[in-house]
Order: sequence, then C-alpha cells, then structure tokens
Amino acid sequence: MNSMPSSGTLLGHPKGLFLLFGTEMWERFSYYGMRAILVLYLISTVENGGFGWTTSEALGLYGTFTMAVYLTPVLGGWLADNVLGQRKSIIIGGLTMALGHFALGTPHQFIAGQEENLFYIGLVLLCIGNGLFKPNISTLVGDLYEEGDVRRDRAFTIFYMGINIGAFIAPLVIGYVGEKINWQLGFIFAGVGMILSVIMQLTMAQRYLGDLGREPSAMRTTSDGSAAKSQPLTAVERDRAKVILIMSVISIVFWTGYEQAGGLLNIYAKDFTDRNVMGFEMPASWLQSVSAFFVVMFAPIFAAMWTKLGSKEPSSPKKFAFGLIFLGVAFLFMVGATLVQGGDSSVKVSVMWLIFTYLFLVFGELCLSPIGLSLVSKLAPVKFLSLLMGAWFLCTAAANKIAGVIGGYIGEGSEQINNAFAIFSGLAISGFAAGIIVFLFSGKLVDWMHGAEGKERVEHDPRDHDVV
Repeated sequence: MNSMPSSGTLLGHPKGLFLLFGTEMWERFSYYGMRAILVLYLISTVENGGFGWTTSEALGLYGTFTMAVYLTPVLGGWLADNVLGQRKSIIIGGLTMALGHFALGTPHQFIAGQEENLFYIGLVLLCIGNGLFKPNISTLVGDLYEEGDVRRDRAFTIFYMGINIGAFIAPLVIGYVGEKINWQLGFIFAGVGMILSVIMQLTMAQRYLGDLGREPSAMRTTSDGSAAKSQPLTAVERDRAKVILIMSVISIVFWTGYEQAGGLLNIYAKDFTDRNVMGFEMPASWLQSVSAFFVVMFAPIFAAMWTKLGSKEPSSPKKFAFGLIFLGVAFLFMVGATLVQGGDSSVKVSVMWLIFTYLFLVFGELCLSPIGLSLVSKLAPVKFLSLLMGAWFLCTAAANKIAGVIGGYIGEGSEQINNAFAIFSGLAISGFAAGIIVFLFSGKLVDWMHGAEGKERVEHDPRDHDVV
C-alpha cells in the first residue's frame, strides 16, 4: 500500500513535487539537447562529423524516433503497474537513456565503419529508457495528491516548469557544443544530464517521496483488502477512462503541430531565417530554447490565472479547446513568414516570425499538456494508472510520426517555400477546427468525468455526480 510522504510542504505543495521537478528537469535537459542537434547532425556533411543525409531522410528518421520515444511508455507503464513499481522503473529507465546518449556520443574515429550501427543502438536505448521513465515520473506527481485535490492541475504546471527549465538550457549548451565544437561531445553532455537526474532520485527519493511508487499500482489493496488488479472497472471508471482516451486522441492534432519545432521549424530557422544579432549568427538550435523560455515565463502566470478564476476556472476539456485554437494562431505567423518570402527561397525572414509562433504554441501547450497529465492522474483507475499515462504518450507518439511525415513534404530547393506555405496553412486550419469541436462537446466530457475536477469546477447539476 502506498503511503503519502510526510516531508512537509513548500509553497503549498508537497516537497516531493520539487524533487520530481528537478529529476524531470535534468532528464528533459538530456532529451531536448539531443533533439536540438539530431536533425542538424544527420544533415551535416561527413567532413563536418555528420552523416550527410538529405533533409527528407533526416526528418523521416526524426519522426520515427520521436514516435518510438512516446510509444514505449505504454509498455513501460504496464511494467511499472504490474511488476516494477514507478520508482524502480524511473531508475532503470534513466540509466538506459544515459547509455543511449553515450552511444550517440562515441567519437567516430573509435568506431570507424560502425558509426551508423552504434547510432541506431543509441536511439533504441533512448526509446527503451524513456518508456520506463516518462509515464512513471508523471504518475508520481499525481500520486502526491488525494482525489479531488484542486492543487493537482497547479502542481503539474509547476512540474512543467521543471521540464522547460531543462528544455531551455539544453539547446543553449548542447546546441552550441554540437554545432560549434563537436556533435559527439554534444550527445555526451546530454548523457551527463541524464546521470544527474538518476542521482537525484537515488539520493533523495526516500526522504521526499516515502514509499510512494515502490509498490506496483496493480498490487495496491482496495478498501475491501483485495488487490486492485482483481477488481473489475466500475461504470464511473469506464467513463473516466473513456475521457482519457478521447482527450489523448484529440491531443494528436496539437502535438503534430507542436513537434514541428525539432524538425521543420528547425530547418526553417537554419535555411530561411535571418539569425544575425549584432554581427553574431546564432546557432539554429538556439531557437529551440525559445519555447521553453516562454513556458518558464508564463507557467506561473497561467497557474495564478487558474487559481484567480476559482469556480469560473474552465474545465479541462475547455482548456484543451483553447490550446488547439492557440495552435491555429501560432501557425498563422508561419503562413505570414512564407508570404513575406513570396516564393523566393533566397529571402530570409525576421526571426520574430518564429518567436511569435513559439509564443502562441506555448500558450496552447500550457492549456493542454500539464492539464492532460493531470487529467490522466486523476481519472485513471488505480490498476491502469501508468498504463493510461502511457496511452497519453502513445498518442503523442503518433503525432510525432505524423509530424515527421508532414515536415518531410517540405522537399528540397526552390519548392520549399510553397510547400511550407501549404503545410503551415493546414496546421493552422486543423488547430482551429479541432478546438471548436472540443469546445462544443466539452460539457459531455465533463459529465463522464463524474466530478473528478473537484467541487469548484462542477459545470452541471451536482446531482449528476452522486455515483462517485
């Protein structure tokens, strides 16, 4: 039986939240640093230490890899729920990811003729490790709070700041090292970040998390003394699981647009954006830090805004709808950038087009991603806790693959601007359309949640929720 930790609170939240914040910060430093240079490394010439792939080949691999990274959490979630427990899964996953980064960072001169083989081994290790780490760190955040605790959404927003502090620092450090010094050294820096994440868990988890996450959730005992895994799902649990799956599928639209950041938008920054600042040309990968900077800046504002709204705070489905609409607005800026170019691939546009795109993507992200993680943690039946968190990431996996396929349509040479216009227009329209649909059906989704949002945000007759 998991007991709640008794290490006290900080800023009104359990101190364990801030341990998980730091653990995830260093893990995201490693992942986003690697992601910032991955495509650029693949298209770099062999003479410059890369593989000399075409843009389409690199974006295709990027899409497949990022899909696999978010696909494996389904298996990792099941293993945590039924065999390992969340805490052990996080440690094993973190060490496996560190090995993956170090495999990518092995200097080519030491493995002549085997560079691509070791490269693929590194990617496989990253996928396996992430599958064990990713769903379980998020599940532990939710486990810190009792059912109905309205602090949970705000806790995930704070946790999300940890993610994005790591994501902000990573491209600045690893992007610079990779692009300006040596690609392999950049990947090694990413591995060091992952090791720091594991060390934090090994040295501080017992103090701040107690026994939370040690026991597989399916083995937890229910009120009648039986194991959770032996209990059939109730009608309420089935409805709640249905909401998780519906919202996870809807999130594919958002992540398909958002994940253009590491692929198509990264290429656009490199080839079609004026990156000169006072005579210094910033590395294209540095623009990968912009989103994370905006998250760190605006996450406290969004958290305070939800708190200030009190009983008027939008339901989770309505927040999702706002997130999708912000996605549409974001890609209108990229449509504008391509119109400025007028079909001329030699024209480089102001970096402000990308910055405003990232700003509105972040507004959408803050309405959707931390809220989605919180939604899963408060709606998932106990025996499927990490598995359904994995299902959330499974849909992110699908979005990453779709994003890579869509980005690959950019093509080569002079056709790229016209193709980019079509891609950005399609993403904008998709965001607006999906947002409107979710908004229209938000009431029904709230009904199926059966009061899990907490008393402050019940949008319908309270008698509807007497079954809880």
